[in-house]
Amino acid sequence: MGRIAKTPTPPYYAVIFASERTEEDRGYGKMADKMVELASRQDGFLGMENANDEGLGIMVSYWDSLEAIQRWKENAGHQAAQQRGKSGWYQSFALRVSKVESDRYFEI
Repeated sequence: MGRIAKTPTPPYYAVIFASERTEEDRGYGKMADKMVELASRQDGFLGMENANDEGLGIMVSYWDSLEAIQRWKENAGHQAAQQRGKSGWYQSFALRVSKVESDRYFEI
């Protein structure tokens, strides 16, 4: 997967997850990799982008429908990772869901 997701013609949905991490790591990287793999196998998954800088992480995942996002939210493996995040990996986080109505990709 490239660093910038190649998404289809809109409309589709973006789930934006911004987080501030604690100092605790305890398997975070391994779990994050597992969640990327798990999400990429979900029906309706279109792609993902991720950036981290000094404890601030932003992950954007793209989905073909609100129903696909709901199924991902209800995925048992994802729910287990969310619980671990709340109990030790994150100081704070924000989750936003947006409908993408226009996009442009440029390769220079």
